[in-house]
Amino acid sequence: MRKGKVRGIARDTLHFILEASRSSLPVEFAGLLSVEDDIISDVLILPGTENSRMSALVRLYMLPNMSVAGSAHSHPSGDLRPSEPDLQFFSRTGDFHLIVGPPFDETSWVCYDRSGKRRDLAVIDVDFKDSFDDAFDDGLDGSSDAGFGDGP
Repeated sequence: MRKGKVRGIARDTLHFILEASRSSLPVEFAGLLSVEDDIISDVLILPGTENSRMSALVRLYMLPNMSVAGSAHSHPSGDLRPSEPDLQFFSRTGDFHLIVGPPFDETSWVCYDRSGKRRDLAVIDVDFKDSFDDAFDDGLDGSSDAGFGDGP
């Protein structure tokens, strides 16, 4: 990702972050953000991430060989200001850091830069192409069902 090339976050990605955060209550949710075509479009949940009521610990050594745009995590308390540990984490992982909280809707999040200053981040409607479905379109015999298992 080139610095300064992020136009915004995909609305579906933001909704995923908000719903994952709501579903994680009462513990914090945490993930890393990646960019495709200048839009934050993916949330990476790294193996070994530890979540508690007061914090989330992301094991950065588990990050595959790729760059990240920043992070997203929840504050179940609803206080959307970054803590000192948040600021330390921000400085190591990109320049777009979302903190979300109750009620976990499109008005209950804030984006910060790597130094902890609030920054604007546009929410963009994106039509994602589902490459998983396309992989199966060419090989099926007309049936829309596919599955795994031992049975006939």
